[in-house]
Amino acid sequence: MNPFKNLRLWVWVAAAIVVVNGFFPSVWIFFTSLKLEGELTRIPITYWPENPTFQNYLQAFREQPLGRYFLNSVIVAVASTLLCVGVASLAAYALARLHVPRRNLILSLLVGVSMFPVASLMVPLYQTFNELGLRNNYLALILPHAALSLPVATLTLVSFFAGIPRDLEAAAMVDGSSRLGALWRIVVPLSAPGVFTAAILAFVNSWDEFLLASTLLPAKAMRTLPVGIQLYQGEYVFPWPLISAALVVALVPVALVIAVFQERVVGGLTQGGVKG
Repeated sequence: MNPFKNLRLWVWVAAAIVVVNGFFPSVWIFFTSLKLEGELTRIPITYWPENPTFQNYLQAFREQPLGRYFLNSVIVAVASTLLCVGVASLAAYALARLHVPRRNLILSLLVGVSMFPVASLMVPLYQTFNELGLRNNYLALILPHAALSLPVATLTLVSFFAGIPRDLEAAAMVDGSSRLGALWRIVVPLSAPGVFTAAILAFVNSWDEFLLASTLLPAKAMRTLPVGIQLYQGEYVFPWPLISAALVVALVPVALVIAVFQERVVGGLTQGGVKG
């Protein structure tokens, strides 16, 4: 029997497994957020909420300042994403267009740096921001988050910038534009898929980060969503419905961003892989 005869069938089966594995946890969390505590402990398990309620969402906002945590996450994620993409654009342009000595070595170092675990950076980052008096300041998260996403963003943009014809920049500079102006007016717009890909990767990394946020912003008013959500559990209590409701609140922005820009992200990942 030829094992490749039903290759298309196996491809569909594999795709279905990936989709279920990706979406089922989110769907299960959403259903859990609509249930009361008693329904969760019932045997046999009820998958669909028998009496859906939004009471858990209201209680989640009452027990913790979830709205404040949400605002903090938005400020940190958006600011770090803008900073990361701005710096990465300049670095990627230099590596793609200018004569930079040891260019391949620099790219290799970027790959290596992107693999550093966050835990290994905790002590120096804590000492640095503590000495600067920036603990419980948004900059204490914005700067590290931007730096941590910078290698991947730079590598993503280098392949795109290298694929833009140099004649377009030359024409812009002949018309009076500076090299920096040509970058922002010509290269960046033509590399939109790559820019969106780098921005979304940086945004998601910042939005989900927990370790630095719990250490550098310990004040209650400065906590981000990942840190705030873990405060719902007590020593002997684990209120799954409340935690699920808070998780849904945290998942919605990421889901919306990816849903709106999914075509650009997919295009950026595939085109970047081909060009690289």
